[in-house]
Amino acid sequence: MTSSPVQPNAPFDEGDDVPANPSANPTIGDVLAERLTRRDLMRGALAASVVSTTVVPLALATVTRPTQAQPAPKSSFSFAEVGTGSDQTHHVAAGYDADILIRWGDAVLPNAPQFDPANPSAASQETQFGYNNDFIGFIALEGPSDRGLLVVNHEYTNDELMYFGLTGASRKDKVAGLSDAQILASMAAHGGSVIEVERVQGTWRVVPGSKFARRITALTPMEITGPAAGHELMKTNADPAGTRVLGMLNNCAGGVTPWGTWLTCEENFNHYFSGKDAAETSPLAAAYARYGMSEGYYPWDRIDSRFNVGREPNECHRFGWVVEIDPLDPDSMPKKRTALGRFKHEGAGNIVNRDGRFVVYQGDDQRFDYVYKFVSSGRVDFGNREANRDLLDSGTLYVARFNADGRGEWLPLVVGHRKLSAFKDQGAILIHARLAADALGATKMDRPEDVEANPKTGKVYVMLTNNNKRKLQDVDAANPRAENRFGHIIEITPDGGDHAATGFAWEILVKCGDPTIAEVGATFNPATSKEGWFGMPDNCAIDADGRLWVATDGNSVGVTGRIDGLFALETEGALRGTSRLFFRCPTGAELCGPCFTPDLETLFVAVQHPGESEDDNVLATAESPTTRWPDFKDDMPPRPSIVAITRKGGGKIGV
Repeated sequence: MTSSPVQPNAPFDEGDDVPANPSANPTIGDVLAERLTRRDLMRGALAASVVSTTVVPLALATVTRPTQAQPAPKSSFSFAEVGTGSDQTHHVAAGYDADILIRWGDAVLPNAPQFDPANPSAASQETQFGYNNDFIGFIALEGPSDRGLLVVNHEYTNDELMYFGLTGASRKDKVAGLSDAQILASMAAHGGSVIEVERVQGTWRVVPGSKFARRITALTPMEITGPAAGHELMKTNADPAGTRVLGMLNNCAGGVTPWGTWLTCEENFNHYFSGKDAAETSPLAAAYARYGMSEGYYPWDRIDSRFNVGREPNECHRFGWVVEIDPLDPDSMPKKRTALGRFKHEGAGNIVNRDGRFVVYQGDDQRFDYVYKFVSSGRVDFGNREANRDLLDSGTLYVARFNADGRGEWLPLVVGHRKLSAFKDQGAILIHARLAADALGATKMDRPEDVEANPKTGKVYVMLTNNNKRKLQDVDAANPRAENRFGHIIEITPDGGDHAATGFAWEILVKCGDPTIAEVGATFNPATSKEGWFGMPDNCAIDADGRLWVATDGNSVGVTGRIDGLFALETEGALRGTSRLFFRCPTGAELCGPCFTPDLETLFVAVQHPGESEDDNVLATAESPTTRWPDFKDDMPPRPSIVAITRKGGGKIGV
């Protein structure tokens, strides 16, 4: 996830705002519109049995409300909501502590120097916690929850908030003026971190000098595996074999496997590549355009020619993958698993199917792009970790088509399919997965973010953050609103509870936004308070009790009258669709990476890009951020950080 496109100051607003899908495939809005037409909702046939299979509308909840006093339904969550608003610090529900665990620039490796924002260097940053912490995963080491490894993505850099003294009036000008040393430091701030953490007398701390500690950057050597490894489109001057690449970029959400590895997902990789003229005149021009390969945002090509499409036309094909990393072996080489497809990955929510196969759900985070899943050929071996080492190199990648009748189909992206005859081999299909999905007629979605499977119920939740580019003629069943600024959440139920099945049922859990404004069309349960509704769902987490937690990106005082945070959302029973605000970010920040310990007594959250401006006409900088959270010192820029949330006196979160 990146900063919301509704804020023009966001670093990736242009790339996120401009759809790259020119196909004539039906949009999710088209599907919803057809579904509503079929059910004659506009003709007054609004039977409760019909509507309940379509959405969870405010109107229906009102119609079916009991006329006599009845016992209030029991909530899955028990906490006093945080108030909405915006200020310079974070807020958590009463009765909880929210402690800063680690900040950008804090030590990860034993030889890390003290953080010095006035003198950035790649050598220092390679040993320190990176910038814009996003996905968090917890891998237990001792007991279920008292000691473990946190694996953390570092998505991108807000250079104008990191470095003092940048010149230029706009963010683009400031970034263009970075020194070579600053570019190298920013490259080192990308990637990921592995830190060991432990709970001591109820308080979490980073274990200094851990043998597991590791920094991964934009220059870390990685292996390319799976069907696209060694493909002609993967070969470069530096790597004629097409099997090795340096670094991972723009790593957003992710996942943790049952065998204890970290799946980290490359999202907006196109922002790092320059050479627009070469891209537009290349034989690969159509493919480049489909992936948004135009003029890059970061000036990395100034110091590394591989980031110029004209000089290395295939280098960009080596990014946009799911990367598997073994945090238990700090010397192991990360692997880009090409069988899972190349696109702007948002998440790798996964589940072990009942037949033992491993299923990974994925979103392609751009307007009018698709929802995918991967089903492994082999089965998970819980008794032999080593047997799962290359499980993700063989399997089938599918893309979703949502039908207007509330049914859907997973379409296989496999060589030999009659609609994929333009692709000569499986490697080409995976490298150009977006083009292959276009050809199959997948449903164009409202910017798919995180996708997570609930192991308790078998249902799958798709976060669709927003799409203000969808026109009235583009609406469909699964994307029902034109100019959808606030997003919605889709719930998928696999046929027969089989995550490998190609058929599924679907419905909309909630349409987001302010339910008191009729034209917004939000559908939160009426039990949701004025503090509890939200817009722009992004990351999500399903805790050990099967409860859904939703993190947001894009709320601001000017857009929704509130700031981003973490919301607890009911998915079952009479309170289905009821949301409650648990944690609120400081101004300018988004909430990422909600992650629970197995005992549910700790919740880790990632606060990303604090200090950004909420005013479209004002650029926040290191000299003038909207907050200096979490240090609040004049000589310190705002610092993205991990926060550890625990209940005062102990106990489960939200219970």
